[in-house]
Amino acid sequence: MSRVAGAARDLAALVKLSHSVFALPFALVSLLAATAGRPSLRLLLGVLGAVVAARTAAMAYNRLADRRIDAANPRTAGRELPRGAVSPRAAMLLVVVASAAFLGCCAALSPLCLWLGLPTLGWLLAYSHVKRFSALCHLWLGVALGLAPVAAWVAADGAFGPRLVAPIVLGLGVACWVAGFDVLYACQDEDFDRANGLRSLPVRLGARGAMLVARGLHVAAFAGFVAFGRMVPLGPGWLGGLVAAGGLLVWQHRLLRPGDLRRIDMAFFTANGIIAILLFAAGCLDLFVLAPLPPS
Repeated sequence: MSRVAGAARDLAALVKLSHSVFALPFALVSLLAATAGRPSLRLLLGVLGAVVAARTAAMAYNRLADRRIDAANPRTAGRELPRGAVSPRAAMLLVVVASAAFLGCCAALSPLCLWLGLPTLGWLLAYSHVKRFSALCHLWLGVALGLAPVAAWVAADGAFGPRLVAPIVLGLGVACWVAGFDVLYACQDEDFDRANGLRSLPVRLGARGAMLVARGLHVAAFAGFVAFGRMVPLGPGWLGGLVAAGGLLVWQHRLLRPGDLRRIDMAFFTANGIIAILLFAAGCLDLFVLAPLPPS
């Protein structure tokens, strides 16, 4: 039993389940806004399952595709695949199972969701190879996570229509937010990536230039979050969440300097995890307490 539990812990660590906090809250905010806070249980469970399964498949595939790169990089050599805690075969099995679970959730939601799920899964898995040929890999990752609120709204409406503009704006905000903090995170590997022919904005622009781009992306992200709140519309709860999120965005940039990335974990996971949870809580406060939306 302990062996099975240990294997499960290694697989969970491989895909970093805790990082679901980046996409899932925005998918749920979008779903709740689309349904005036009253999604059916089937819809709610379908969206939850699809987001977690898609992210699991993408992360497991990323670790599998990067296992040799990770083994050569001192920062990542202790990850589960390079040190042998998880075998490539087990990682590939997880990719297949999670991909099947994602498509199964999409099929349970609607035929449209299933058809859209196929190219979505392709985009998610393809991200693992983008840094081999483009410094825009951070934006690719941002779009991958930014698809979550759009997909959740489509699942709720079951069709394309003018209402989809709001979640697209939110998705663009999420894409810029994720791309921005991924640029900051990539500054850790600037020298390694350059020496090994990998592409990133820190490699192309240097840490200082990349950090300036990250700031611009986070300004755009904040604008997207503001616009979404006005379009839905959300009220004072969302406004309060935006003030706190804006402060956290500024704080994470103040934590880092070119050549001084000692607080990268605080800037990357702590600040951004709190931002996602705060905005989810702020949306729920408006939807359920302060200014309930009329039925859609």
